[in-house]
This record gives sequence, C-alpha cells and structure tokens, in this order.
Amino acid sequence: RAEAFAELLRAEGLENVHIGKGGNVIGTLKGSMPGKAVLVDAHLDTVFPFGSVTKVREENGILYAPGIVDDTRGLAVLLSALRGLKASGLQTKGDIVFVGTAREEGMGSLGGMKDFLDHNPDIDGSISVDGAWTESITYEATGFKTYEVNFYGIGGHAYGAFGLMANPLHAAARAVAKIADFQVSDDPKTTFCVSNFHAGNDAGVHAIVPKATIKFNFRSNSAELLEELNDRIFKAIQEACDEETARWGKDTITWDSVQYCDVPAGNQDIHAPLVEATYLVAKHLSPDPEKVYFNQGGSVNGNMAVARGLPCVTIGGGLGQSRICMQILKKCHIGEVHARCATKCHNLEEYYPTENSHLCPQEVMLLLLMAAGIEGKTESVLK
Repeated sequence: RAEAFAELLRAEGLENVHIGKGGNVIGTLKGSMPGKAVLVDAHLDTVFPFGSVTKVREENGILYAPGIVDDTRGLAVLLSALRGLKASGLQTKGDIVFVGTAREEGMGSLGGMKDFLDHNPDIDGSISVDGAWTESITYEATGFKTYEVNFYGIGGHAYGAFGLMANPLHAAARAVAKIADFQVSDDPKTTFCVSNFHAGNDAGVHAIVPKATIKFNFRSNSAELLEELNDRIFKAIQEACDEETARWGKDTITWDSVQYCDVPAGNQDIHAPLVEATYLVAKHLSPDPEKVYFNQGGSVNGNMAVARGLPCVTIGGGLGQSRICMQILKKCHIGEVHARCATKCHNLEEYYPTENSHLCPQEVMLLLLMAAGIEGKTESVLK
C-alpha cells in the first residue's frame, strides 16, 4: 500500500518521494521560501487484515469496500488537492509535505505521525484528512492510554486447594469492579473501558488459575485528568491484589503491566488562525453551512501535532461521519439505521457516497494555500 501511494506521488512530480521510518510515505511540493513547511497527511492503514478487500463495488453512486472512507478516501483527497495545486499554477511560499502515515489505527497508536514529527522539527503547521467531508473540524486532542495487566498467583485445584491460596482471577474481578464504579468528568470529557478479561480454559474449568489478564483503555481531553485517571486505575489494581491476598492470607497476588498505547492530550485555541481559516473554508464550501461543527477532542493523527503545540486541524469526518453524508445516504435509499451510522466505518460493509466528493479536496487545497502562503499574493495565516 505504501509503495502504491509513493508511486502516485512520484507521478505528480513531488520531490524526494520515499518510504520513511515505520512505513510513512513522504514527498515534498517545494515552495519559494526554503525552511518553512506545512504538513498534510492521511493515514495508509485501516482496521482490516490483509485480504479483506477483494474489490471496490459501485452501486448508485456509492462505493463499497472495507476502509473506503477510513482512510482510503483521505489518501485520494490528498492526491486531488495536489493535482489542483499544480493545475492552478500558483507557487506557495512554504513547502508542503504530503505524507501517507502508517500505524494510525488501533495498537499503532498514531505511531506514523509521531515518527514523522519526531524526525521533522521544521514543520510549522499540520492538516490531517481523516474521512471525506467538509463539515467536521477537530482542533483539540483526546489523549488515551491502553494497557494489559496480568495478575499472578500459585494456581491449583479448585476443590483440593481451596483456602490454601488466593485467586488471581478473583483479584482481577475485584479490580474491574473498582474501576467500573469510577466517576469521571463530563467536561473535559473523560472515559474508561475494560474491554478484555481472560483467564483459564475449558480443560481447566475446575482449577484456580495461576494467571488472569485484563485489558483496558481510558481517554480524556485533559492531560491532567488523563494522568489522574491513570493513577486511580493502578491504585485500584493494587488494592484489589491486596484485598484478595488478605482474604486468604496464604500467598500474595502480584501483577505486572504492558502499555500498548500512549497518545497525548492537548488543547488549542478555537480562535487560532488555522482553526478560524478552516471554519471559514468549510462554511464557504459546505452545501449546508449551518451544519459545520467542531468536535470536542478526537483521537486522530492531529493529536501528535496539537500536543507539540503546532497549529493543527483534522478534517474529513468526525464522530457522526458528516451530517451532510447522512442526508445523501437517505436520498440514495440507504436505510435510516445505516444513515445514522453513516458509512459504517470500521465495518466490512463500509461505504462512501460520492456525491459532493469534490468538496473535501477543494477544502484541503484552499487550506494549504492559506497555510503555506502564495508567492506574490498572500502571507501564511500561520504567521
């Protein structure tokens, strides 16, 4: 996938197109003022394993394929915006770096974007495209962490060893119950979820397990609240182990953890120049300007830029996958329930309605011109 996208960028004449650290595809449209650069990215990966996509099916102006919206369409938007910039004949002042990022989804934990920013400190601003529409603007960063915690004990026969040892599964259950009772902030929005609980097997159904495992994810739009919740969760885990140990008084339940994801939270002024520019462009292009809206936080590639204090917006989708999209789907006689879950992202039945598909590339092109500045005409809004 990276190689295919790199070939498309080379065909458009970008300079120094290459596959960088961790699988990112990187190419540069040179401006007239070296040293200044705007990043525009969409992510290469989807949530689906290799082989999930066999073909793209088109019916009544709707494209069907896993990952067609998240974020294959974002990559197409980057290519269309690039072609528009070239066709315009306009020379930007700053460089524009086009990147197809790797490892945005799941356990990838926005790793491609992190790698790129770690190795490219000269970026002045960032625009991420995640989806396909113009109504949604994300300018804050929801931080999140994902952990696995393993609970350990001696293990033994459920009957013969009863009372002689503590049970790691019971300790894990105590921990989950404690976490489930947490009260968290609505604003800044903060969430938690224990999503996996495993111990034992059917062959050992009459055994006290030697190990139990839970996995959990928690998020917040506040970096401070995220760290507070982190401390509360691990305090609850230790308390659960202590309580299960004290219950039997024979041995000690221990635990260890593995961290899978650590994405920073961050804030940006809603009146920052790039955010206001995005709002103006979106209102100008949207078929229904009153539907343009801001997301409160988000877990997208833009997190990594916002957390570094870079001017950044993420456009293209959002929690509702565009309200205009839902109107299009209803007009195309897609069911009411499907319209409410617009485009079925992260589902094997994912689809993309192509009506008004020109608008997002136009939005990206205009934002890039505003962010990079136009030689002989305009300064960058980032100044």
